[in-house]
Amino acid sequence: MWSTMNNLQENSAASPASPSVKDLEKILYGVFKIVLDGLYNIIMANDRYSLWKLGITHVVNAAHGKTHCQGSHYFYGSTVDYYGVPADDSPSFDLSRYFFPSAEYIHNALDTTSGRVLVHCAVGVSRSASIVLAYLMIHHNYTLLDAINKVKERRWIFPNRGFLKQLRALDMKLQKTS
Repeated sequence: MWSTMNNLQENSAASPASPSVKDLEKILYGVFKIVLDGLYNIIMANDRYSLWKLGITHVVNAAHGKTHCQGSHYFYGSTVDYYGVPADDSPSFDLSRYFFPSAEYIHNALDTTSGRVLVHCAVGVSRSASIVLAYLMIHHNYTLLDAINKVKERRWIFPNRGFLKQLRALDMKLQKTS
C-alpha cells in the first residue's frame, strides 16, 4: 500500500503536494472506529445507549434534516451538544462552506473536559468522512493525502468526487498559507 501511495505522489501531475482527484480515488478504494483520541466517525449514530457508553458529548450530523438519517437536538437529548450540517451527498453540493465551521466545532468540543465527538451522516463514508478530513487538515495540519491515510487506518471511507475536489482545493489553499 505504501509503495502505491508513493508512486501516486510521485506521478501527481497537477501538484506534487496534492494528488489529483483520480489518484485520491485510487487510494480510497482500499477500517471503523476512533479516528483520533476523542473523535469518532462511526455508523452507530442511531444507538443512543452505545453513544452514552462511549461517552459521546458532541455530535456532528453531516446529513442534518435528510431522509434516512436520524439525529437532531431532540434525538440526542440534553446531555449531547449537537451540530447539524444539512449536506446532500451529491458531487455538486458545496460542502466546503461547512469545512471551517465544522472543524472549529469539533476542535472546541475536543478541547472541553472529556469531550468526545461523533461525526456521522446517513452511510458514513462520504459527507462525514469529508468533514473529518477537513478537520484533520485545518486543525492538525495534515495534507489531504495524510488525512485520508490517517482515517483509512481505522475505517473505510469514500468521499464523492465533488467532495474530493473541494478537499483538494482546501489542501492547496492550506499549503499556500503554511
